[in-house]
Amino acid sequence: MAVDMYLSSLPQLGTVFHASSAEVQRTLAAFFVGFAGGQSFYGPLADRFGRKPPLYFSIFLFIAASMGCALAPSIGWLAFFRLLQAIGACGGAVISRAMVRDLFAPAETRRVFSMLMLVNGVAPIAAPLAGGYLLLWFGWQSVFWTLSLIGGLTLAGVHFHLPETLDPARARPLHLGRIFSTYRALLADRLLLGSSLAVAASGAGMFAYIASAPFVFINLYGVAPQRFGWIFGSIAIGIVIASQINGRLMHRVPALEVLRWTSVVQCSAGVLLLAAVETGWGGMPAVYVPLLIYVSSIGMVFPNGSALALAGHAEVAGMASALLGTFQFTAAAISTTVLGMIGEGSAIPMALVVLTCGVLAVFVNFVLLRGSDRGV
Repeated sequence: MAVDMYLSSLPQLGTVFHASSAEVQRTLAAFFVGFAGGQSFYGPLADRFGRKPPLYFSIFLFIAASMGCALAPSIGWLAFFRLLQAIGACGGAVISRAMVRDLFAPAETRRVFSMLMLVNGVAPIAAPLAGGYLLLWFGWQSVFWTLSLIGGLTLAGVHFHLPETLDPARARPLHLGRIFSTYRALLADRLLLGSSLAVAASGAGMFAYIASAPFVFINLYGVAPQRFGWIFGSIAIGIVIASQINGRLMHRVPALEVLRWTSVVQCSAGVLLLAAVETGWGGMPAVYVPLLIYVSSIGMVFPNGSALALAGHAEVAGMASALLGTFQFTAAAISTTVLGMIGEGSAIPMALVVLTCGVLAVFVNFVLLRGSDRGV
């Protein structure tokens, strides 16, 4: 919700703060930097103190930073509070994945992560729609006040309805040397490293689309901000559908195979997207369809990549989850930063980054990611 709800406001933020589209996109890149960097902080805490105490802190920080975003006096301050907002938000991402690994065997995690994608898929459908109408009726600040309210409701839900899942006997000492040695051991795991990089490469293309979509559809194709949410939401529905198809494949096709061939589909979609924006043939529909294919494929990439990365690491699920998320959102920060550097005024930068991410995903899957799938 924190990523998608304010997307419709991006063009207006440039006007309000007299900022370029690259400066506005940096508020999104700042979020990805915070989301990437904060995860390594929550992993050890979640493995030492349990899943819920760090989650409380993360949600409190998210609420406070969301209020700061609403009150930001400049684009620079908005980027700063977006960074803090992300450090708060990423706690939920790390800890939810760790809780899945606490409760389910590796062979079942594919199914459960697909179910989580179904829940997560509601956000990119509902958030841009809600954000577009909040922008129209109450102004861009209302988006961040709404996010702070959502944070409060989430805090109540965690407190009253979410159980602790870490067995106290599996708590890990919070010792700096042990933390670094554990991360080194995790990085030496070829399957964890390869699947994390595969998820990161594929996901970076999706986040490049997220960063560019408001400017491409609103500025270039003249879509009204409140209607942009319908386009964005329809693409997000593809994630939900793909994740449910993935759940049905788990007993038929190994996760590694699904991950590999999905990367081929994404790379092909990137080629079609670049051809469409370079030639101008087909107009907006020719841009929409490859984006739909690429982004929908994430519904298969994330569950399978997450299941592979966390398999065999039940004792340090928090830190393994943190490492997966750090790779994912570091790549997202890089892709959105590159977008701001290679130019604006057309859809070509978006297409180039999406295609590059697709090519990298194919390389990681077919060259780097080899070895046992650990029964996933």
